[in-house]
Amino acid sequence: MSHPHAPAPAGLSTSLTLLFAVACGLCVANIYFAQPLIGPIAATLQLHAGLAGLIMTLTQLGYGTGLLLLVPLADVVENRRLIIFAMAGAVLGLVGIALSNSAATFLAASFVVGTCAVAAQVLVPLASHLVPEATRGKVVGNIMAGLLAGIMLARPFSSVVASALGWRAVFAISAVLMAVLAVVLWRALPQRRPHASFGYARTMASLPGIVWRTPLLRRRAFYQGMMFAGFQAFWTAVPLALAREFDMGQAGIALFALAGAAGALAAPWAGRLADRGLTRPATGWAMAAALLSFALGAVGVHFRSLTALVAAGILLDGAVQLCNVLSLRSLYVLAPELRGRLNGLFLTFIFLCAAVASGLAAAVYAFHGWNGLSLLGGGFAVVALSFYATEFRRNALVRAPSERLPG
Repeated sequence: MSHPHAPAPAGLSTSLTLLFAVACGLCVANIYFAQPLIGPIAATLQLHAGLAGLIMTLTQLGYGTGLLLLVPLADVVENRRLIIFAMAGAVLGLVGIALSNSAATFLAASFVVGTCAVAAQVLVPLASHLVPEATRGKVVGNIMAGLLAGIMLARPFSSVVASALGWRAVFAISAVLMAVLAVVLWRALPQRRPHASFGYARTMASLPGIVWRTPLLRRRAFYQGMMFAGFQAFWTAVPLALAREFDMGQAGIALFALAGAAGALAAPWAGRLADRGLTRPATGWAMAAALLSFALGAVGVHFRSLTALVAAGILLDGAVQLCNVLSLRSLYVLAPELRGRLNGLFLTFIFLCAAVASGLAAAVYAFHGWNGLSLLGGGFAVVALSFYATEFRRNALVRAPSERLPG
């Protein structure tokens, strides 16, 4: 529970908010750089085409591991130190990827990068601690816009750099950028020492109880897990479809991904909707939009309409981001001292879903084409909507933010 006599947070300056957004974007971009490069990487490392999906799956599993094991530490250790530690690990992993000469070393280094990229998920709750509740949704939305922009811009960046300098250069450049960013953050971030007096073992032992006693966490994690699974399926398979169905090279795929980054614009809007108390209806709108995006994408590929496929990508990205910000805003008002653990648990489930979807997407597309992929992604949205419908039953009301959570 929050301390009743604690001073209200002073807020974040525009420049520091921008730094948070850029840092989150670059950290998370590292787990997406390989997505449009699966073909060239698999060829270089002699990885069988049927196993190429492991390139993304191992990174996503690493991210899920970091969310479960590292992010909860934000509730017990000084946050700035934890962020810099994770970023240093990401730099080492990126160097390992750039120098890898076998599939085994590449996949191992990818797992390390994914694990340490969770620095972004320590930055987001840290920002929420530094702003007053009245503007928390807006600030979190602005920072999440930077995070999604990093996800979306990672693909065109890696495609352009790989076409000019080779895929290894993508990871080498990112290693340098991450090292510079770590120095900047060390100087710019305020320190935050949690008030918790318990250690790591007790923190980890508290996680099952938090899941059990927080129905809102379970519900929002399931919503976003299904939404992000659809997102991963789309963006894992669409480079393959663009090459096969539209005869595009890396430059064209890069431009497509750049257009899709427009979905990041939904994040600040989502934060404002949450601040106005529209979380429940806006969640339904997001899920319906995700389902519509897969229908639009199927039509686009069937009729060879690149415009329709681009629109589908933008719509899907905006829908996923809308649901994500709404979920985070809902969780961050529960218990300030548990934000690190709530964030870690929420995102662990999401990225486990994403890892499964990444592995499935390439195989589904290979055997069933884009129609099969659209059914897969649309199915995730339908499952989310089906569970969302139960929210309107009286016995599905979530626990009030004032209820005591396990600490």
